[in-house]
Amino acid sequence: MSKHCCATHQILIASPIDQCHRFFTPAGEALWVDGWQPSYYFPTDGRTERGMIFTTGSGDDFTIWNLVDFDPQTHYSRYSRVTPALCTGTVEIKCQAQSETATEVTVSYTLTALTPKGEESLVSFEGAAFAEMIEEWKRLIDSRLPALIEANIR
Repeated sequence: MSKHCCATHQILIASPIDQCHRFFTPAGEALWVDGWQPSYYFPTDGRTERGMIFTTGSGDDFTIWNLVDFDPQTHYSRYSRVTPALCTGTVEIKCQAQSETATEVTVSYTLTALTPKGEESLVSFEGAAFAEMIEEWKRLIDSRLPALIEANIR
């Protein structure tokens, strides 16, 4: 039986909700995740929209992404992801305004291993390891926040 895990963690970002939600799009993440270079298949210009398809990584980390749900009004996104050498699952981003200048971001991963190596990889998506990964996201965003807020993220 394949290993399966679900993990959720929340972070607070000092940004208005409309801008903050865009930080978690493929184009937005390229501004704060070192080495994040999506290859866009639909739409080819990388515009964020429901149904977009893109890939990231290489080798065992090659991942195919599909933006299954994208609602800028409710600040919700859900991605399907398949890393054939490792695992498959979904990533959900839910943003909720805490004030005019602060947004709570809930990040949830649900993953199932596809291979023995994938079972090993899921350890980083469990418990304290997952929380630390998402807290690192917050540190990276915070360190680039002025530029992110000024960016016109598609």
